Amino acid sequence: MSQNDDGATGRNTAPPRTQSTDPSHRRSTAGAWASGGTLFAGVLMLVIGFMDVFQGIAGIAEDDVYTRVGDYVFKFDLTTWGWIHLILGVILVVAGYGILKGAEWGRVTGIVLASLNILFHFLFLPYQPWWSLFSMAVSIFVIWALATDDAYGPDERY
Repeated sequence: MSQNDDGATGRNTAPPRTQSTDPSHRRSTAGAWASGGTLFAGVLMLVIGFMDVFQGIAGIAEDDVYTRVGDYVFKFDLTTWGWIHLILGVILVVAGYGILKGAEWGRVTGIVLASLNILFHFLFLPYQPWWSLFSMAVSIFVIWALATDDAYGPDERY
């Protein structure tokens, strides 16, 4: 056993922690939300990606799985929608993995893919209106979380 300068005996004593009084080192509440939101955004991208893969498989396998609600200007064959969702879902899963690993390419790709997901689900509204609205809302949160996280550095420019 070793003895410290103050006479305490112990092998694994941690140094005392000091609170930083410099305001630039303190994280804001919004920054904390965004940092936690980034982890949640990565998980949401994985979930939305897997759900898009399943939607794609369902659209490719059976054209009568989805029913259209009314007439719509942006009409595609459901097999085409199936392939769009399948490809987008696979790429969303890869980007979600990159976000969870903390990769910068995952963050940038996540913002771009979440934007595309909003666009594609807007066009998919007549087939699955409630799921499309939910997916668009989740994508908006993902974009916010990835765009406002300070962990990637406030000085970075794109």
